[in-house]
Amino acid sequence: MLSLTPVFRVLGGLLIAFSAFMLAPLMVAPALLTGSGADFILAALATAFCGLALIALSPTKASFELTRKQGFLVTALAWIILPAFGALPLMGHGLSVTDAYFEAVSGMTTTGSTVMAGLDDTDAAILLWRSLMQSLGGVGVIVLGIIMMPFLRVGGMQLFHTESSDKSEKIVAKAFDLSIWIFGIYVALFALCAGAYRIFGMDWFDAVNHSMTTISTGGFSTHDSSFGYFQNEALVWTGTIFMIAGALPFVAFIRLARGKYQAFFTDIQLKAFLTFLFSTILLIAITRAARSDTQIGEALTHSAFNIVSIVTTTGFASEDYQLWGPFAVGAFFILTFIGGCSGSTAGGVKIYRFQILGRLAVAHLSRIVSPSRVRPVLYHDRKVEDDVAFAILAFLVVMLVSLILSTFLLAWFGCDLVTALTGSAQALANVGPGLGDVIGPAGNFSTLPDPAKWVLSFMMILGRLEFFTILVLLTPAFWRT
Repeated sequence: MLSLTPVFRVLGGLLIAFSAFMLAPLMVAPALLTGSGADFILAALATAFCGLALIALSPTKASFELTRKQGFLVTALAWIILPAFGALPLMGHGLSVTDAYFEAVSGMTTTGSTVMAGLDDTDAAILLWRSLMQSLGGVGVIVLGIIMMPFLRVGGMQLFHTESSDKSEKIVAKAFDLSIWIFGIYVALFALCAGAYRIFGMDWFDAVNHSMTTISTGGFSTHDSSFGYFQNEALVWTGTIFMIAGALPFVAFIRLARGKYQAFFTDIQLKAFLTFLFSTILLIAITRAARSDTQIGEALTHSAFNIVSIVTTTGFASEDYQLWGPFAVGAFFILTFIGGCSGSTAGGVKIYRFQILGRLAVAHLSRIVSPSRVRPVLYHDRKVEDDVAFAILAFLVVMLVSLILSTFLLAWFGCDLVTALTGSAQALANVGPGLGDVIGPAGNFSTLPDPAKWVLSFMMILGRLEFFTILVLLTPAFWRT
């Protein structure tokens, strides 16, 4: 039988750490013992108590290591349970259980979909907590993607197994050291981003909040109109640059920090990602300038920001890009699925999967023309094994099936087709805004039926954990010894 003792201990430790972060919003709360201050204190106490209870229920004196099955279970439960506790202060703010959990899941998965309106007048402590949840989720996503996913062999991530295990490619000595490097780089990017935002016109509160949600590619803002509130091109370009930074592989940043400049600039995933972004931005900007009265400079600025925002799955908006014409609307729907690089805070399919699929297609065409010719598929000078190719194809099939099922359920609960389809797509890719009048960049998710919000909450977690981490728990074989 699967031992739950290590699972309970890890979850208990996570809850205790999470409760400590709940005290951070007290720095901007108007009062400690009333209003939002009291809500955060009570939520922190409840979270810490539950964490201690889980540890008390799993006594052990010996050290332990998680098995693969326990790793799946901890990962899935953490992304389900932590948002439930993160929702407690939001419920104190007046949100229903459904809305609070949806908002917390959106924060922890760095999706950025919101049910909250009137953000400009919302309590500063609540705004800071939303941003902090995204920042915590962003760090967790990177650690999960670099350390856990390759060993769990999820969605083709085993391709990057050697980056943390093979001696010839070892970045740092131990997984703990790798986590410290990740945290250090994350904090450094956050500080640089916050400083740049402050220099170019944000006050410190907006700068800190938007820095947390930029580096985490989360997209929560302190204003209803997102980046459109600032009307400042320097801030728009700053956000563009740091959203890209959040979507780059953090392993590449570690190499850069350790002086391996060539390895950073020759990373084929990084180069493909930047080339794709540059080409798409030029295409949309030129098309918009040619088909409207918009100046090329303005078109380039807002095309770059909003395209980077969607591709990196951040979800900020500087304008309502649905007003740019049918071509732009169609392009943004397609861009919803792209995603950033592996080992980053971004969601989506991710660039490396498209690269490998392209190489597999070329290799297949070559075999059709020359059946006797042996042509191995290489990625980063390593052979793409059959299990990696199979995992990527399985990932795409499961994503498509999930999109169809979620769209059907949302339509069944009364959502129109555009809302159902694009809402499902953004949830699975962890993007934030969908399309249409309801959940587009100028709207939010507050008017959706409660059952639809629960479906989208599950889809956000499913997409964030690359599907199989959750789905494997539903198989009877997982629970057998």
